[in-house]
Amino acid sequence: MKLSFAVSLQKTKFGAIAFGESFTAIVSELKKLGYQGIELAVRNPNEIEMGEVKPAIDDSGLTVPAIGTGQAFIEEGLSLSSLEAGVRKKTIERLKSHVDFASQWRSLVIIGLIRGNLPLEEEKRGEALAYFKESLLECSHFAKEKGIKLVIEPLNRYEINFLNTIEETSEFISSLQDDNLGILADSFHMNIEEVDFYQSIFGAGKYIWHFHVADSNRWAPGWGHTDFTSIFRALQDINYQGFVSAEIIQQPNFSEAAKQTINYLIR
Repeated sequence: MKLSFAVSLQKTKFGAIAFGESFTAIVSELKKLGYQGIELAVRNPNEIEMGEVKPAIDDSGLTVPAIGTGQAFIEEGLSLSSLEAGVRKKTIERLKSHVDFASQWRSLVIIGLIRGNLPLEEEKRGEALAYFKESLLECSHFAKEKGIKLVIEPLNRYEINFLNTIEETSEFISSLQDDNLGILADSFHMNIEEVDFYQSIFGAGKYIWHFHVADSNRWAPGWGHTDFTSIFRALQDINYQGFVSAEIIQQPNFSEAAKQTINYLIR
């Protein structure tokens, strides 16, 4: 099992992620604990000072399996499904900058919160969904030219109001007929939305390209009640070769959460 840990490169309201004054220190600790990868959450790649980031990663030998983009929605309201053309344009431009950023490590780029929420009115909902498809495909085609793949993350209904389950998301991707799109499955969201962990993963096997772990309370695995046995049995049965990345609340602190995660998952 290849393990990574999600870390933010910019201060954010999103609490289920590591952030610290010294990125180098975080990288060093993850390497020391035995992680093979570090997932990077980035609001705006154009504002990242790479003078510390890239050398720290390169020197550690850690892989960067994926780049998170959700902070652009949380902090700035950027959305691929917005009814406002200006917002969609800015979101597409931002995602393209994420793709360029990801190309340094050939990382996946995550489409989670940045897809936005659809309006409740049926007519406007259909319009927004059409905008999302159009925007997503533009970003996917751009990414494919750069050798970068995109993964859509099914999120629970309390955060986003469409593409909440793995099955819904796999059907959506299939309808687009775009081989540059896959799925990032997340055990925290699955705990809310999925009826059967095993069947959800197994049924969408070919689309599962990345995986997030967090327990039912979004703490480190083992500190909640999620059935990780069936999750990892399903990943094994679909011959999953990607990373398992912890995106968790840093409780009681980063160090203890990182230790608990790796100790639990490699037990």
